[in-house]
Amino acid sequence: MEANDQLSFEEAMEKLETIVMKLENGDVPLETAIELFQEGMRLSQLCGNKLELVERKIELLVETEQGVQRKPFAHPNEDRGE
Repeated sequence: MEANDQLSFEEAMEKLETIVMKLENGDVPLETAIELFQEGMRLSQLCGNKLELVERKIELLVETEQGVQRKPFAHPNEDRGE
């Protein structure tokens, strides 16, 4: 398990933003830029995974004629089968 796996979403995003700024600045050696890019890709994947976990935990409360019911959160890009 890598150290990045222990980062919170906010910490990972902060590190990712720092990496992006360094890469956009363009004054890092090629080897360093490659390492920063690879680290940024890992952080990006970590953030994406954390967001997916949160989405799975979110439930919508839907009011129906029978009262309030829980409904799993469906991402707008997912087919809801309706």
